[in-house]
Amino acid sequence: MAKVQITNVVVLNNPAPFLSPFQFEVTLECIEDLPHDIECKIVYVGSAESEEFDQVLDSVLVGPVPAGKHMFVFQADPPDTNKIPVQDALGVTIVLVICSYLGKEFVRVGYYVNNDYTDQEMRDEPPEIPQFDKVQKNILATNPRVTRFKIDWESPEQQQQNQITENNNDVPSSSNQEEPYVQMPPVEMSMDAMAF
Repeated sequence: MAKVQITNVVVLNNPAPFLSPFQFEVTLECIEDLPHDIECKIVYVGSAESEEFDQVLDSVLVGPVPAGKHMFVFQADPPDTNKIPVQDALGVTIVLVICSYLGKEFVRVGYYVNNDYTDQEMRDEPPEIPQFDKVQKNILATNPRVTRFKIDWESPEQQQQNQITENNNDVPSSSNQEEPYVQMPPVEMSMDAMAF
């Protein structure tokens, strides 16, 4: 069972100029104290054709996290426009909020983002080189795509300690120990070999 649930993500500052920061209000609930940090990242997908254009806009560590409900606002600068292919500058792309624990991703919340000029003339005849200062991003906040991943929530140290405890619990006490039954293979003997 997951020890952390993302119960809500609210997209703030939407729609907004392309060069303004992304802002998400994240609410999570922990069912027990987590001794290690939760890592959250905002990833901008620069092109549907290749992951090489994905940009991690920001990464933040939250924790250690006590049991209960927690909320924080996660803000990240816009993507580096020089790393976005010209043909993918306008139109629909994706922004992801990814949360991990001990380096293992446990939830991914994805949103479609539509990038377009606010000026009708520029929409009708877009310039060859995108003018990002005139582009507006509109995040489809009402329809996020949430993917959850089953992970092991324990650190390697905790796993090792639990294994030692389990092994100690599995050792039977000497007073209750029974001799194991071992079946011996049959031995063929002739009547001559038997001396009475």
